[in-house]
Amino acid sequence: NDAPALEKADIGVAMGMRGTQVAREAADIVLQDDDLGTIVVAIEIGRTTFTNIRKFVVYLMSCNVSEVLVVASGAVLAGPQPLLPLQILFLNFVTDVFPALALGTCEGSRNLMLEPPRDPQEPLLTRRHWTTIFVFGVLIAVVVLGTMQLAVSWLDASQERATTIAFLTLAFAQLWHVFSMRDRTSGWALNEISRNRWIWGALVLCSVLLLAAVFVHPLARVLTLVDPSAGGWALALGASLLPFALGQLWHAVARSWKTIRRSTSRARSSGI
Repeated sequence: NDAPALEKADIGVAMGMRGTQVAREAADIVLQDDDLGTIVVAIEIGRTTFTNIRKFVVYLMSCNVSEVLVVASGAVLAGPQPLLPLQILFLNFVTDVFPALALGTCEGSRNLMLEPPRDPQEPLLTRRHWTTIFVFGVLIAVVVLGTMQLAVSWLDASQERATTIAFLTLAFAQLWHVFSMRDRTSGWALNEISRNRWIWGALVLCSVLLLAAVFVHPLARVLTLVDPSAGGWALALGASLLPFALGQLWHAVARSWKTIRRSTSRARSSGI
């Protein structure tokens, strides 16, 4: 008698030990231990996995958007290219990959199970996620292009040195960007990202690889990178923090505005 109901349900659950053979065949999930508490654990794991996939995709796409905008700006403005092809490949295969993979190991925010069920028709990336990709992509690209101009005007850098500074700014901005992938209900400092040791390991590894790209001469020659000088390092590291800081400010303003709109809507509905 349970089979029709199990087939009609979004997710049919049957008992593995006490359930009938017909019910087990009709169900989507079979509880091998007949413990309903297992469903809660499974939901938490499923939500965490889905959230991590979203973080992975949003992070990679926003990094790629920033790279496309930086390269496209050089072509449109008919000026020197801020990034060279091999430098872009280095970023894509080295500094982008490890932080993105580390995002897949996050445990999930502490408020994950307090959120309402997600609409089954909801896409992997909602409008909010596409907005995040675009905003951070633009922020990183603008900062990289601005840093390159400052390197030429303030530091009197050559074309190779200015390109190196732009390369480092983009690379470190993308590394900082991983902390922007925290859940919107998580704390600013202590969250599922900052508590993940794999994230920190990926950041250290990428930083070492970036240093090698600049100071290991055979690799530096292949990538057309030079010593950016102390001033260049300071400029690149300082500027790379700007997209992260501005992005956090944007998130805070967006959350505040959403809270105000929700409060106003409730006040109107209650006749206040």
